[in-house]
Order: sequence, then structure tokens, then C-alpha cells
Amino acid sequence: MATSLRTREGGPASGRPAFRRTHGEGPFRFATTGAGVLVLVIMAAIAVFLIVRAIPALQANTSNFFTEQVWSPNGTTPVFGIAALAFGTLISSLLALIMALPVAVGVALFISHYAPRRLAGVLGYVIDLLAAVPSVVYGLWGVIFLVPFMVGPSQFLNTYFGWIPLFGGDQVVGRSILTGSVVLAIMILPIIAAISREVFLQAPKSLEEASLALGATRWEMIRMAVLPFGRPGVISAAMLGLGRAMGETIAVALIFPATFEITFRVLSANGNSIAANIANGFGEATAVGRGALIASGLVLFVITLLINMAARLIIARRREYSGSAL
Repeated sequence: MATSLRTREGGPASGRPAFRRTHGEGPFRFATTGAGVLVLVIMAAIAVFLIVRAIPALQANTSNFFTEQVWSPNGTTPVFGIAALAFGTLISSLLALIMALPVAVGVALFISHYAPRRLAGVLGYVIDLLAAVPSVVYGLWGVIFLVPFMVGPSQFLNTYFGWIPLFGGDQVVGRSILTGSVVLAIMILPIIAAISREVFLQAPKSLEEASLALGATRWEMIRMAVLPFGRPGVISAAMLGLGRAMGETIAVALIFPATFEITFRVLSANGNSIAANIANGFGEATAVGRGALIASGLVLFVITLLINMAARLIIARRREYSGSAL
């Protein structure tokens, strides 16, 4: 026999929640909808601003903006293209992600499932601090320490692995795409590790205990219960780190040789990115040059948007895990 619940005043218990829901749901829905619309409006405003400011420079350009490798928008005959800059941005960011992602996931798993509680707390605090270090600090460290240090490893890779196109070439220097990618990897590693750690800590304890009860080792439990649960979060963290790497300015501007050439040889004196080129060239740019830099920023905006959309599609394909990870 069901017993109806009543409030302290004697009325039915279902009355108060319904009253609160009626008077609280409307403002909350309005606030959340407004926040979502505001984000879309801001993105649309940024896109419109970039397009409007870039059109005059694109009209003055005497070459194909998407295929030209030369960047000379400040001359009497403007010639500039985004091909080399977009290539440098993508290859350096992808190399950084390839280097940072396995290490970040390993660090996150160690903190969440292997380290003692006190050590895990200290390591988590250190990871959070590293994520807050300004990028100019990483850039200065890269110029002063990493560039001279990378000469030896670069020569080793060129000598013994030169048959791989990435490590080929006759000229090996410290200021290269590989050095810039290492700095970017160190920059994005704390971000990926911090987000992945929080995702792994949210894995259902019931699944972990069930795996261990069935005789699984700790690694088998992580592989069967923790990693499938945290895969959407790791993908999101990786895409966030990739976006940070693609938009990084000061660190890569200090390290990249600032050349305009498409090459897969990451050990040679080549390399540039869209963000670094904007930082290096905006101060001395003419009106057409500033428009050209804004047009390159528009390309970076579109590339980042497409990467985020691709990440959402990847997560949506794994809906069996994404529902439990949210």
C-alpha cells in the first residue's frame, strides 16, 4: 500500500517541487539558451570581422592565396599565400600531439590508478601548475636551452634514420620544426594529462571492482574498464591540446626559422606557422600586409573549427561510451 508523502505544513510533498520547477525552469532555460546563442554570435562576429578586413588584401593579391608559398604582401606588387604557413602549422601541431598524447595518458593513468594518494595529490598539483605556465616562458626556455640541446639528437636522427623523409636532408640545425614541436608538446602535455586524469577518476568503481573480481590484473582492468570509459574525454583533451598548439604564437615565433617552404624534413632550417607569422609581421605590415595577416588568421580560424567538428564526430561515433563519460 503506497503512502503519500506530505510536507511539514501538511500539504502534499509533490506540490512544492512542482511550484519550484514552474518558477525556476523558465529563467534557467532562458539563461542557458542565451549563453549558447551568445557564443554563436561571438563566433559569427569574429568570422565576419576577419572576412571584411581580409577582402581588400585578397583582392590586391596577385597570386593564388591557397597555393602560393611566397609571403610578400608589403611590396608594390603584393604576392602572398597561405600554403607554407598552413603546412607548418599542421605538421608542427600534429608532431606535438603525437609526442604529447601517449605521455599525457600515461601520466594521467599513473596519477589516477597507480600512484599512492599523497604522491598522486602532489603530481596532480604539479600538472595543474605546468598548465598555467605562460607560453613565453616555454619559448625562452626553448631558445636558451632546447635549441642547442637538440643539435645532437637531430644529428643522431639524421645519421641513423635519414632514410625516413622526416629525418632526411643535408642540413641539420637546432632551430627546426622538430624543436618547435617538442616545445609545443611540452606545453600541451599538462592540459591533456589534467583533463584525462579527471576523466579516468570518474570511471565507475563498480566496473573496476568487477574486473578485478573476475581475475583481471590492474592493467587488464584499465584496458577493459577505464580506457573505454575515458576515451571520449581523452579525445576531447587531445583536440583541446591540438587547438592550443595550432594557436600558439610567442613560443614558436622565438624558435621557428620563419621560412616559407613546404617540406617534410623537420630537422632542417625550415618552419613557420600562421600564428608566429602574424606575431612577427604585424608590427611592420602595411595596410595590405595587415589584411593579408588577417586573412591568414581567418584560415587558422576555419582549420581549428574543422578540427573541433571532426573531434565531435569521432566522439559521437562512440556514443556507447560518451553517454557514461558525461
